[in-house]
Amino acid sequence: MANEISVYGVEGKNMKLLETVSIPVSLYESTQGRYFVGQSENLYTGGGLSAWAGLFNPHNSNINLFANVFTISNFSEDYLTVEIWLNAEFEQKGIVSDKVSPANTALKPRPKNRVEIRYLESTTMAPQSGINVYERIVPPNTTLVAEEDGKFIESECGNYTVYIKSTSEKLNRSVVAFGWWEK
Repeated sequence: MANEISVYGVEGKNMKLLETVSIPVSLYESTQGRYFVGQSENLYTGGGLSAWAGLFNPHNSNINLFANVFTISNFSEDYLTVEIWLNAEFEQKGIVSDKVSPANTALKPRPKNRVEIRYLESTTMAPQSGINVYERIVPPNTTLVAEEDGKFIESECGNYTVYIKSTSEKLNRSVVAFGWWEK
C-alpha cells in the first residue's frame, strides 16, 4: 500500500515521497482468507501416557502449510516436555478437531481450511518416524507460546506435530492451539 505525498525539499523543490505501511505476513494472509486458527480438545499425559496434536496437510490438498504459531496450555501442577516433530507418523491417525476457523470471519463466503488439526488425547505410542526438531518445557499452570513465523513449510502429506510427555504419575491436562496459513 503506497500513497503519494508532495513535500517541499531543499531549495523549495517539490519532491514526491511514497508512504508505505508494513504489516505482518500473518495479517496479510488473513486479509486474503488464507490464515486459520484452531485447537485440540483436552490432552492427557502422565502415568505412562503421552499425547499429541498437529497440523496435517492432506494428500491432494494442492497447498503448502505454513506453521505460524502454536500454544500449549498446561493446566496441571507438573512440568510437561514438548517435542516438535516434522512429518511424524503415528500408529493411530488421531481425531480431526472441529475447533477450527478462518482468522478473517468478515469474508463471505467464509474460507475453508484444507489443513486439519488432528490430535490424540492420550496414547502409549511414540512417533514412529519423522524428525524431532526441538523440545520445550512447559511449566505448571502456564501457556507456552511459540511463534514460528511460517518458517516450517509442509507440503501435501506432511505435518507439524506437538508431542507431549510427562514424568508424573498423575494425569496432566493440556490443550494445544495453532495458527497457520495455506498457500
